[in-house]
Amino acid sequence: MNYKNWVFCCVTLFYSMVTQAQNNFDAFFEKKSLRVDFALSGNVEEQSAALRQLREEPVWGGPVKNLIDKFIYGSNYINLYDKQSGRLIYSRGFNTLFDEWITTDQAKNETQSWDNSVSVPFPKRTIILEITARERKTNKFHPLLRMDVDPGSIFIDKGKLKENKIARIQHKGDPAEKVDLVFIGEGYTASEQEKFEADARRFTELLFKTDPYGSRRDDFNVWAVGVVSEESGTDSSGKGIFKNTALNSGYYTFGIDRYLTTPDMRSIRNAVWNIPCDAIFILVNVQTYGGGGMYNFYAIGTADNEKTAHVFVHEFGHSFAGLADEYFSSEVAYNDFYPLNMEPWEPNITTLIDFDSKWKDLLPAGTPIPTPLTDAYKDKAGVFEGGGYVSKGVYRPMDHCMMRDYHPFCPACQRAILRMIDYLCDKDY
Repeated sequence: MNYKNWVFCCVTLFYSMVTQAQNNFDAFFEKKSLRVDFALSGNVEEQSAALRQLREEPVWGGPVKNLIDKFIYGSNYINLYDKQSGRLIYSRGFNTLFDEWITTDQAKNETQSWDNSVSVPFPKRTIILEITARERKTNKFHPLLRMDVDPGSIFIDKGKLKENKIARIQHKGDPAEKVDLVFIGEGYTASEQEKFEADARRFTELLFKTDPYGSRRDDFNVWAVGVVSEESGTDSSGKGIFKNTALNSGYYTFGIDRYLTTPDMRSIRNAVWNIPCDAIFILVNVQTYGGGGMYNFYAIGTADNEKTAHVFVHEFGHSFAGLADEYFSSEVAYNDFYPLNMEPWEPNITTLIDFDSKWKDLLPAGTPIPTPLTDAYKDKAGVFEGGGYVSKGVYRPMDHCMMRDYHPFCPACQRAILRMIDYLCDKDY
């Protein structure tokens, strides 16, 4: 089966299952969460998954109608099937740091294990839980972990966790019908918690000054979770700096000095266990330039750098809407991150393998594909070569965009953001 036929079959299957699963939340789920902590292990040649723990948590803030994720974004999916009928009743795509690591030189010579954590609605009866991975050479998903989960099991942890100080920055309605954005403080000591809340409020305003978020402000609830660190700041391993912080963040991810992340997803989930949470941004209490973002996982950035506003919105574009980097001249640790014989899943880049599924409908009439970077086209939507870390074979929608060099979002990125807002607000998308 060729790539286009495979995509058509996948989309058809997803849409047929959507009609079965929508509006069935109360039949299958309770308004609380099942948190799944698991490890992804492997190297460039192979990977596997293993369960760490299951937790019952008191809040579900995600959609209750849009239970099936139709985007087909991400390198992994978590799927829930009703054990009794075999029906798919919930799905959601996501990315992880492990997925990025397996494209580095280190993964050619080492096998590593990375902790991960995702939350799904809590089932009323036994389900089949499945975690799948996208095969880079074929673009197909294959199962890494498949297991029965009985919601009454004694092995599901139901204990309370530490209750951090929570500030409600903006409340616009029912979490099931809003995007619940949560800021988490990292590297803020007990005496710096007022600074964190002020920073979170400042970042909230930065987001809504940016199109298209500003036009949809009323679709967001915004929270700030004040997690206390023993020391101020974050690690910078390349400079021999190590700090005792709550979320174990640091620069020099994969050896890149500006790449700021944390592998400690369990601590992040521990911080948000008792509030609705659709999207996470980790605010790090430092001035040095840096950040990162993984789709439907988290985004992270520094509070006080002069480019803070742009880095925040750029990295949030990765984590919230699945947007790819459109730049192609900066240092990265990845090798062949986007195979040129496959269409990337991200909505804002293409290899032209299946451009019809991307932003072709947004092009002005008569736009050549690929589009030359001439005065006639450079300030309009087109198909410009260069993106996804390479200068040849990957194409972006405009010459300049927030996902390349901090210009306003291009039309393709704006549409992707708006569709994600609609999905999380339980609207048609």
